[in-house]
Amino acid sequence: MKLLVIGSGGREHALVRKLRESPRVTELYCAPGNGGISRDAECVPISPTDPEGIVRFSKERGIGLVVVAPDNPLAAGMVDALEDAGIRAFGPRARAAQIESSKVFSKNLMKKYGIPTASYEVFDRPENALARIESRGRYPAVVKADGLALGKGVVIAQNRGEAAQALRRIMEDRVFGASGNRVVVEEFLTGPEVSVLAFTDGKTVRPMISAKDHKRAFDGDRGPNTGGMGTVSPNPCYTPEIAERCEREIFLPTIRAMEKEGRPFKGCLYFGLMLTPDGPKVIEYNSRFGDPEAQVVLPLLKTDLVDVMESVVDERLDRQPIEWSGEACACVVMASGGYPVRYETGFEITGLDKNGQIPGATVYHAGTSYRDGRFYTAGGRVLGVTALGKDLPQALETAYRAVSGIRFQGASYRRDIGAVRRFD
Repeated sequence: MKLLVIGSGGREHALVRKLRESPRVTELYCAPGNGGISRDAECVPISPTDPEGIVRFSKERGIGLVVVAPDNPLAAGMVDALEDAGIRAFGPRARAAQIESSKVFSKNLMKKYGIPTASYEVFDRPENALARIESRGRYPAVVKADGLALGKGVVIAQNRGEAAQALRRIMEDRVFGASGNRVVVEEFLTGPEVSVLAFTDGKTVRPMISAKDHKRAFDGDRGPNTGGMGTVSPNPCYTPEIAERCEREIFLPTIRAMEKEGRPFKGCLYFGLMLTPDGPKVIEYNSRFGDPEAQVVLPLLKTDLVDVMESVVDERLDRQPIEWSGEACACVVMASGGYPVRYETGFEITGLDKNGQIPGATVYHAGTSYRDGRFYTAGGRVLGVTALGKDLPQALETAYRAVSGIRFQGASYRRDIGAVRRFD
């Protein structure tokens, strides 16, 4: 089988590496890919948001399965275009991907079907949103842009000034474009956060191993939100009892709700959860593999990923065995200095061998280029340094030891990924 992965980040590199393990794969492509991915697949210069180009390439090369990984092409209907052209694709169609591309849609869905989440209100004018926040007089207040915002459209405002600034940037300065036409203002929840990815064919849902993402830029959970500075799996807070409750109260009801709405969801559905004193609640949905959650969950998968993805496409997931490793996995993201605000790129990366690996760890490339036998920085998040271990402490020790051997100008990373105190 010939496969095409759409995307260019660390998540896509993790998918490419896992798919490459399948004995069924004869040719593997990535559009557009990055420097590290080019060592593991043939990169093709097609934009992830160019459905005509992707369809044309898939037909010319006889691609048997296209894996659509990023949020933008899913929301824009890439899977629709592929399937309408008779090409098999893994991922939701646009109407189902709206569970991520519109916070308003997802919140209304949860309210309608009784899926536990934070209380919320929707506003299309910043002054009305600010007036409501002021009248409630409770901080922190959570402000979310309605649409896609590269994982940075959520602001946890500690006071009126921060709330006003967030609303101004989102709705007036339009830093996220049309994604800021509306905002969701919701209550601030407390408790440990959990990320759960799940395979689903629209009827059956098969949760993957849980994970813990670290969104803030700096140690101690300080600084601005990022796309993710590191991850561990499994999440120490996610007990079997909580998992059973989440499946009963959140996962299955979500899949059934989407089917009832005429938007059956097929692909990978991400559940961002908060384990509150009142029980688990949904913070957000994503319509694809999380990044960097994929980097710690996929290495734990023992079953052929091609088999699992095909069972989703063919709606026979209930008959597909899925086996997981009993190990732990940790990923530390190395970012460009200044990320997620202003940063420079183009710096050489040293400490990697020709395969982009170092002993004891796998390095997933998120923002790199490759030329003349050398890797260079080409994005905000540059590398996801990942390691397996018999338990979480061992995995973290190996990952950080690997990080210490990698160098590039301005490199920054958190030193408290997976710290036990973060799960209190």
